[in-house]
Amino acid sequence: MNTLSLAIRQIKYENLAFWRNPVSAFFTFIFPLMFLAIFNLLFGNREFEVPGGVTHTSTFYVPSIIALSVTSACYTNVAMSMTFSRDQGLLKRIRGSPLPVWAFLFGRITTMLMVTILLVTIVATAGVVFYGVDLPGKTFPAFAFTLLIGSATFCILGIAITSVIPNAQAAPAVVNASILPLLFVSDVFIPMNDAPSWLISFTQIFPVKPFTSALHTAFNPFETGLGFEFTDIGVLVLWAVIGTLIAIRFFSWEPRQ
Repeated sequence: MNTLSLAIRQIKYENLAFWRNPVSAFFTFIFPLMFLAIFNLLFGNREFEVPGGVTHTSTFYVPSIIALSVTSACYTNVAMSMTFSRDQGLLKRIRGSPLPVWAFLFGRITTMLMVTILLVTIVATAGVVFYGVDLPGKTFPAFAFTLLIGSATFCILGIAITSVIPNAQAAPAVVNASILPLLFVSDVFIPMNDAPSWLISFTQIFPVKPFTSALHTAFNPFETGLGFEFTDIGVLVLWAVIGTLIAIRFFSWEPRQ
């Protein structure tokens, strides 16, 4: 078989493996819906006028929940699963098989991108049906492009972070310590309008804040442009390059002592 056929088969395998763990799959999809309900309970869902009609405050919750969903599926899940596979010796056996390295990583990343698309579809549909969320119109290309770049970036960073995780038991601590503080200071859980200016500037360096900001712009019903935040997208691309270089240099296929 040629390498492209092997990559496609790997996508099928990764997808099958994901859905054969129903508990993990269930909570991957129920987690953002829980946050959508919690946000509406805590902050309300008021109506207000926008150019051309009426919208609800839930429209502004959805980008944050999507950002949370992407970081959870593409960063946390990838980092955890790769670390456990490494410690169980699965990566070592894959490395010794005829499967090309790029095909294996392509299958893992593509599967998470597919999961992300399904996650976003479920969250957006629930928002429209239950909370009157307005989906982006002319800014949809910007939203889709930002989502694609952000998902790929966090998948790459999830692979890269495994280089500093010593073993599977340490994976939850390292991964959560590297992402949870950023989620709290990046307009995901709470607005940062009253935060110190130095903190706001500091968060712009890391990928979560630019990703969240770009999603908010693309979902904003008051946006008059096309919704592209090229500066934020550039930061995400830069982090994807950094993550790729780290993974190439330090990624380990064998269990660590």
